Amino acid sequence: MSTTTTTTAKRRARTASLAERVGAADWTALAGELDTLGCALTPRLLSPADCRDLIALYDRPSRFRSTIDMARHRFGSGQYRYFADPLPEPVRALREAFYPHLLRTARDWADKLGRPAPWPDTLGEWLTLCHEAGQAKSSQILLRYGAGDWNALHRDIFGDMVFPLQVVIGLDEQGTDYTGGEFLLVEQRPRAQSRGTTTVLPRGHGLIFTTRDRPVRSARGWSAGPVRHGVSTVRSGRRHSLGLVFHDA
Repeated sequence: MSTTTTTTAKRRARTASLAERVGAADWTALAGELDTLGCALTPRLLSPADCRDLIALYDRPSRFRSTIDMARHRFGSGQYRYFADPLPEPVRALREAFYPHLLRTARDWADKLGRPAPWPDTLGEWLTLCHEAGQAKSSQILLRYGAGDWNALHRDIFGDMVFPLQVVIGLDEQGTDYTGGEFLLVEQRPRAQSRGTTTVLPRGHGLIFTTRDRPVRSARGWSAGPVRHGVSTVRSGRRHSLGLVFHDA
């Protein structure tokens, strides 16, 4: 067997393994947490070696279409890079594996809020619609924070074509590689003060969270609760994470 054939076989096995790990999660429980909190932590999806491989890509500028300095744009402090197409195989595989599971919640939320549910059964079909609407740039990001860096509360919306859920995967070990840097989710409740949720991202685990808003039950039925996310100040070390967004920019 040639080296090329062996490498291809290993990549296919790795892709299948990622899909199996995503599929093996308790999606009923995760959907329940999303309905209750607007976020849900998955089991471990990436090994430490997988995480190191993704982190190493950050220092290969050719793999990215652009780099954003957060302080320059008043987004906080730190840096992130948008992957160029074609995406690295683990990023592509994870995105495709998550989509059908998240689609159920996306459609349920749209039904509760009386909104259209334009998302087809496959990610490929949905991305085609994004591209036809002029959203054809990769929105997948690799983020790097150093000591003192943070991310302001925001929402990742790049156009009219929006998928209501996204995923961030921790690539470093909190408490060992860095301290601080908790993931923040702030929900504006109807006619009430906001509610905040903090999550420590274990290395290799994913956090599913609301992109824009989520349905919240009220006396008059279902209302849209606006949600923003960010990252608290990194106190020491360096923190990396992978962001999976299911609409293009």
